[in-house]
Amino acid sequence: MSENCFHCGQGIEKERILFDEKTFCCNGCKSVYEILNINNLTNFYELNKRAGIRPSDESSSQFEYLDTPEIFEKITDFSEGSTSLVTFKIPVIHCSSCIWLLESLHTLNEHIKYSQVNFTRKTLQISFNHNDLKLSELANFLTNLGYKPVISLETADKNVDHLDKSLLIKFAIAGFAFGNGMFLAFPEYVGGEDYWMEHYKGLFRTLMFLLACPVVFYSASDYYKSAWYGLKNKIVNIDVPIVLGIFVLFGRSIYEVVTDYGPGYFDTLCGLLFFMLMGKIFQKRTYSALSYDRDYKSFYPIAVTKVDFEGKQDNILLSEIKVGDRILVRNQEIIPVDAILINGEGNIDNSFITGESESISKQPGDKIFAGGKQIGSSLELEVIKDVDQSYLTQLWNKEAFKKHETGLDTLTNSISKYFTFIILGIALISGIYWAFIDLEKMFQVISAILIIACPCALALSAPFTFGHIMRILGRNKFYVKDTLTIEKIAKLDTIVFDKTGTITHRKKSNIRYEGSAISEFDQLNIKTLLKNSNHPLSKSLYEFIEVNDDYFPVENFQEISGKGYEASVRGNIYKIGSARYNEQEPKNLETAVYISKNGAFSGKFIFKNEYRPKLKELFTKLTSYKIFILSGDNSSEETQLKELIPSYKGMAFNQNPEDKLNYIKNLQDQNMKVAMLGDGLNDAGALKQSNVGIAIADDTNSFTPSSDVIMNGDKVVTLDNYLNVCKGSITIVKMTFIISFLYNIVGLSYAVTGHMHPLFAAIIMPISSITVVTFTTISTWILGRKYFKKQA
Repeated sequence: MSENCFHCGQGIEKERILFDEKTFCCNGCKSVYEILNINNLTNFYELNKRAGIRPSDESSSQFEYLDTPEIFEKITDFSEGSTSLVTFKIPVIHCSSCIWLLESLHTLNEHIKYSQVNFTRKTLQISFNHNDLKLSELANFLTNLGYKPVISLETADKNVDHLDKSLLIKFAIAGFAFGNGMFLAFPEYVGGEDYWMEHYKGLFRTLMFLLACPVVFYSASDYYKSAWYGLKNKIVNIDVPIVLGIFVLFGRSIYEVVTDYGPGYFDTLCGLLFFMLMGKIFQKRTYSALSYDRDYKSFYPIAVTKVDFEGKQDNILLSEIKVGDRILVRNQEIIPVDAILINGEGNIDNSFITGESESISKQPGDKIFAGGKQIGSSLELEVIKDVDQSYLTQLWNKEAFKKHETGLDTLTNSISKYFTFIILGIALISGIYWAFIDLEKMFQVISAILIIACPCALALSAPFTFGHIMRILGRNKFYVKDTLTIEKIAKLDTIVFDKTGTITHRKKSNIRYEGSAISEFDQLNIKTLLKNSNHPLSKSLYEFIEVNDDYFPVENFQEISGKGYEASVRGNIYKIGSARYNEQEPKNLETAVYISKNGAFSGKFIFKNEYRPKLKELFTKLTSYKIFILSGDNSSEETQLKELIPSYKGMAFNQNPEDKLNYIKNLQDQNMKVAMLGDGLNDAGALKQSNVGIAIADDTNSFTPSSDVIMNGDKVVTLDNYLNVCKGSITIVKMTFIISFLYNIVGLSYAVTGHMHPLFAAIIMPISSITVVTFTTISTWILGRKYFKKQA
């Protein structure tokens, strides 16, 4: 009896190594087991039996070239301070235990900070300390674990994935075999007692068998892998009935030829896989088109403050940034592109990229990577790379900023998990019935059932519908992170609005000043300091102060969230913020920004918010939702808000960031599905806590990575349209399911009664997929036109 290695599961052929009462095939497998055992990671073997990969025995010097500075810069995604990020292609990743182990690398090597697997792309992103762990050592470390990275010019250039060429080769082989198989089978179909045909039929049948072999063993290999990996993880996926259909057809055909009972179904089998692969190519091409339509530019509705050489500021879309442009980045803002620092003192927090809050100091002339966040005074930067070449383009879908959703409760999964078992049950019952009636017919019936019931159309329904809906929403400045978010929006029953900057205008406020007169010298300094803040009141005040916009160096900038900020400008220390921050007693029911100079109180700017137009009309349309209002301001406008929102369920004022988060959590504890609309850093925690976080962006580049949706501020008053479109998309998916089920019911009724040939089933199977895609395209367009007449 052959013995298998405890780690990799492969048969032991040469050496047999005993260690810890376990048997290993080589020292490499034994070493990996020791590493996992020492670090308490032996759960690796419990997640998936014999899931290990045999380590490579190649020389440890094979990756030394990676330490060459030019190659290191080309291979890595990001490198600053002591931290680098690199993405490796790891083709041997194949199961849950691989993912678990590769995402636990930080427990095996202290110089690795985190690692993330993208299973579909077979890639591994690693953040590591390049001062203590060379890139070559990291590659060797992975190789010794059995996960050798594939590094080539293609992976170094990080090209966009193109259509899989192996799929085209499999399709071509199936097409060649199908065409020639039909030609060889033609005399059998014509029939007759021809002597020549009788004499050579054995040769023709053998040739058909030989043509079918590469189709069955190579062209259909993706279906086998998918079904096998599913079964290994105790999941009966949608490829299981397909594989059973292939095996039944191939086995029956061999039996007929060997026993001279008939010509078999080799031509039918090749035709089946030809049309199935055609459907798969069609699906992949359509997915690619959808992905291209929803590229990174669609997901950044944030504007960037562009500065000309005279100091004039202008807000432009991120997608309009060009190399050579100068942009302004304020305190707490994300740097949108790779750039060179021109003016200001950079204090860059790269936690948005690396997950660590360590700050890096930057001086004029230094390069700053996209994705870093400025902490301190504003910076003037010169753009050196287009947006699509900057590291920020990868961050929108970065796993670290996604909410931990399993995705298992989606509409598709809740239905399709029963689908396979129902089909297998129908096939089993039909097979038993026909076995007693007509044994030859039994194989044809089972094959036709398994083919006609292929759930391709069912699997396509939701991705295509939600893909089109994402495009429609994006064109109307409502940028959804993923398709799961659309389903979550459709389930909402509660909406929480932040007040300032969300239902009020950021730029429009009635402002008046109370206090001692402020000289032009001080006004210039205050306006310079206001330029550094992202707070809505600071932005409004910046627009309100009508003096020349000169740039002055800002030193020792400090901000306390929710209170205010201070800095030194031209030798004077200014404090801007709340009353208590400026050591004043606040006045009830008043929204004001207090100003102090060199420790002496100067005066205050009193604000009366201006609400967005047609807001009352919006709230009359949201009667099916529970409405709540949160605000960091006082309750001075509570009466006005109650008139504006007569159906509100609750309001809370003087809320700090933690209060807002807890407020959302309390609503969720009452089994409410909550959407939070907020615009600033103070809302980040509440946005992340909510079921759906909607970040409001007017003309600012304060990017909130924890949000599920980014929405243009002008579109807030039409929020009901976006909610209705998401609900309508669920209706469309359900309709496509009904179409798919009706198709299967009609097809199965013919297949079960023996009136459908397997080849005919294979031909019309892709037609169902095309029908579903066509229906979703037309219906989503109609839905979009209903709510967004211009941009559907």
